[in-house]
Amino acid sequence: MADPPAPHQETEEFWRDFLTKGDPKERRQRRLYSHIPSGPRCRLCAAPFSGIGAPVMRLMGKRRSDKNPTMCMTCFTFLSTHHGGAEIDVTLLFADIRGSTAIAEGMSAAAFRQVLDRFYDTAAEVVIANEGSIDKFVGDELVALFMPMLAGEQHAARAIDAARALLQATGHGDPGGPWISLGAGVHSGIAWIGAVGEGSHSQITAVGDNVNITARLASAAAAGEILVTVAAAEAAQLTDTGLEHRQLELKGKSQPTEVLVLGV
Repeated sequence: MADPPAPHQETEEFWRDFLTKGDPKERRQRRLYSHIPSGPRCRLCAAPFSGIGAPVMRLMGKRRSDKNPTMCMTCFTFLSTHHGGAEIDVTLLFADIRGSTAIAEGMSAAAFRQVLDRFYDTAAEVVIANEGSIDKFVGDELVALFMPMLAGEQHAARAIDAARALLQATGHGDPGGPWISLGAGVHSGIAWIGAVGEGSHSQITAVGDNVNITARLASAAAAGEILVTVAAAEAAQLTDTGLEHRQLELKGKSQPTEVLVLGV
């Protein structure tokens, strides 16, 4: 297969329009794709790579990219040929496995890989079902983006719904306990979002201080907890006055960060 054309830098206006408005037709298609069995799926458009829908997706040019297997060819080609980005208001969700080192010590490497694969598949399905996209999986941690282009103005509410759904899907709240223990953080704010990398490493990602804040929230969350900043809660119109509030001293922050504590 021929390599994609050399990337070119798009203007910030191009990316801001793309990331905030998106394309209504693409959003409708993504919702349709997310209901067609089965995963794994393209991290951006949700096209299934296996199951009954896969042959149709391949005919539409949405087969799994052989350059980056986390995306379909259509999305990969777009990212690999359109570089740049813009600062936009976005909601981020970080979730990671609690006690992963101890878990890995208690089983073979192959068995631990199966646990991680199950977590990855479960997280991807939950994020996509709530109009988010997967930024990356880093070891035992999920990084997900909820952008206006996919989730609309309700991106904060969608991220919180996804965090709760992820805890439920991993068994938190079940009588027998979770099959894997997670803690999560959700935060809304301005971040730079765009396409970076070359060739098979092309991806859409988020950078900035608000990304770091969300990562630290996830690290501070106990098993079965979702720590949501006031910014995200207000954006999601989360008005439950019975929720626990905490003041967290996050690394690198001179002022405490106020969060609400959610569960399943």
